[in-house]
Parts: sequence; C-alpha cells; structure tokens
Amino acid sequence: MSFAPAALPRRAAGLVPVLPLAALPALLALPLAHDGAGPADVGSALVVVYCVILLLRERRRPLSPAAAVVLGLPVVGLALAAMGASSPEAAFTGLGRYLQVFVLVPAAVLVLVRDRTGFRVLVWSFVGLALGQGAVGVHQYVTGTGASYQGEDVRAVGTFGAHDVMGMATAVSLGLVCAVGIALGRAAVWQRVTATGCAVALLLPLALSFSRGAWIATALTCAVQLALAGPRRALKAALAVAAVGVVLTGGFGIGTDRLQERIDSIAQVGDAPDQSVVDRYALWAAAGRMWREQPLTGVGLKGFPEYRDGHATLALSSGSDIGGAGTVHQKQALLSPHSMYLLVLSEQGLIGLLALAVGWLTLLVCGLRRLLRVRSRRPWPGPGPGLDCGLVACGLLLWLLTDFVYGDIGGPSTMLVALGLGLAAWWALAAGEREDVVSLGTVPERVGGAAAR
Repeated sequence: MSFAPAALPRRAAGLVPVLPLAALPALLALPLAHDGAGPADVGSALVVVYCVILLLRERRRPLSPAAAVVLGLPVVGLALAAMGASSPEAAFTGLGRYLQVFVLVPAAVLVLVRDRTGFRVLVWSFVGLALGQGAVGVHQYVTGTGASYQGEDVRAVGTFGAHDVMGMATAVSLGLVCAVGIALGRAAVWQRVTATGCAVALLLPLALSFSRGAWIATALTCAVQLALAGPRRALKAALAVAAVGVVLTGGFGIGTDRLQERIDSIAQVGDAPDQSVVDRYALWAAAGRMWREQPLTGVGLKGFPEYRDGHATLALSSGSDIGGAGTVHQKQALLSPHSMYLLVLSEQGLIGLLALAVGWLTLLVCGLRRLLRVRSRRPWPGPGPGLDCGLVACGLLLWLLTDFVYGDIGGPSTMLVALGLGLAAWWALAAGEREDVVSLGTVPERVGGAAAR
C-alpha cells in the first residue's frame, strides 16, 4: 500500500512529456504554407528541441545502445546520398526530411514516452485525428465538395486537399489500426468499447477515400492483428466487420457503385490497368533504371525528378489530373516513383535501402517477439498486460511497411509515419523488462522507480 501514493504522482508526471507529441497530429488539420511546410513540421522541430532540453535537465542517456544503432542506421545511406545530390539545396532539404521522419521524431518518441499510459495517449491522438478527418471526408462525399474522382467532386480527402489525396486515407487507416489494437487488447473496458465504436465509424471514410493502397494495407494489418489476438476473437471481429460492411453498402447504399468499381480495379492492375496504374508502372521502371546506373549510392537525394524523364518510357503521362476540394482542376507532376523502397533504391542505392530495411525489420522482429511474450503471460484471465500497446505498435509498423510498396513519404501526413515508427520503436526497444516483469499486485518499489525514471 505504501507504493500506490508515490506511484500516482510519478504516473501523472510521466504524461507531461508526451503531450507535445500528442499535439502533433492535431496540427495536421491546419493549412499548409505555400512552400509545402506545415505547422506539424514546425511543431516536430520544437518537440525535438524540447526533447534535447529535457535530456540535459534530467542528465540521462537519451537512447539505449540498441536503439541508437537501429535508428542511426539510415544516417549512413543518407550521408552518402547527400554527397551525390545535384545541388547543396537538394542535399540539405532531402537530408533534413529523411532525418526528421526516420531518425529525429522516432527518437523523440522513444525519449518522451515513459510508460504505457503515455503510449496510449499518443495512440488516442491518432484516433482523434482520424475521426476528425473522416467526418470532414464523409461530408465532402455527401455534399459533392471533395476531390475530383471520375469527373465528380466526391473523393473524401479531409483537410489535406486535392494535392494530397492520400493524406486523409493515411490518417484514417492509421487511426483505424490504432482503434483495432486497443479494442483487441486488455486496456480499460471503456477504452475497448470506445475503440470498437471508433473502428466501426472509420470504415466509412476509409471506403470513401477510394484509396486502393490504403484498403489493402489496412485489411492486411487488421487481419494480422486479429490473428495475433486469438482465433475466437478474430472470428467474432470478422463477423462484425462483415455485418457493418453489409449495412453501409447494402443497407444505406453509400457509394455502392463507385466502391464496387474501385474494388474490381484492384484485380485489373495487370490485365486492364487504368492510366494511374500505367503511370505507376512507368515510374517504377524508371527508378529501376536509375538504380542500375548507380547501384550502391543511387543518383543522390532529391534526384528522382531530375532523372525521371531520361529513364521513363513513353507510357508515362504528363501528370495526374487533380481538382475539387477548393482546388482548380490542373495537372500535378509525378515527381516520385510512388514506392518508398524504389525511391530509396534509386536515390540512395543498395546502401541506403539496406540501412533502412535492416532497421525496420529489426523493429518488426523485436516487436513481434515482445508481443508474443506478453500475450503468453496470464497474471489474470486473458492475455497479459500491454497487449493493446503491442498490437498497435506492430500494426502501425506492418501498415507502413505494406504501404511503402506503393506509396512514399510526402505531404503533411508524413508526420504520422514518423510518429508511427516511433511508437513501433518504443514497443520493440524501450518498453523493456522494466514493465513486462511487473505482475498485478506484486509491484516492487524499485521497479516502479525505474519505470518512472
């Protein structure tokens, strides 16, 4: 009993450092500047500075050796690719963006998230952003004020606009993954019930985003989360999702024709692809040709747009048509291969891709091992504590790794990628035995002190 009074202030104090991180998703709803920089980018820089000040004040080691190695691996490929950039400006902007997304913000998450309570606060900020963007997206579809899709302004894009049609799809997908992870875990009952309702509500805006890539990544990730949670729960959840899908599409008839056509197009990407798929194939081929010219170090950071025309086939169109959601109809240049793996391979070569891939696979393996270990412990009926955090962390990482096959970083929603990688890294590298060994009703004071520190 002597432990409880001391633990509560420490737990409350542990929430303070994570609040700046939780505010970053909310900043994504604010408008962008003309140069593409957004409030979330400025906020992330302030969070990194705050993190450094906090470390100096507390006089503690920022990262464990394992975390420093895993998060520091991309720097090797980035440094070599920056030296091969076409201009100092391209090297500086490319290096800064990659360090922000794959090194600095994930490291800040590792430092500022102190326990599972702080982890859940950041996760709920993902869900909150997804609900807000999803509500805007559904309104856009109903009122015909969304982005242009097949000649009609009905595509749900939230506040991200027609220039970033994947922004809302990314936000809603990651929020849905977070909600499913909480619902399948062993958090408080109110959290699980609320998360279940949020997951069901997010299905509609995800469908109305008409993003085939987001659908595939989300379906795969949620299926893996269900399998990791147990077969009986997986079956129940699958039946519930099927029932919701029938009600939304069959009962209310929301977007039935357009959704069916978009779903059918997934199976036609090889037989009868539309122009967007043809462009993507052409961009992928161009990235492969760039890599074959510079296999080790690539063509340099920000080099893909410059080398694209010299390596692309005639099948590549002049750009994609965008419009609606407050934007006049225009052509948007295709400046990336729309595959994170091919983008890194073409601009950073094998060295850069291996550096990133080894770090991501390390996080995935370590995260899954910890998740299975936590699930096998049963201090009370049901899976062990922290299962929801493990399902969320592994789910976010799996979604990103799947989406990177046909998507890359760009736009304000990239901040969610950085935060998602940070949560995955926290679970895989920083959650540690200091929390996993704690059993219900047998919490030693020295363990609580270590967790608080």
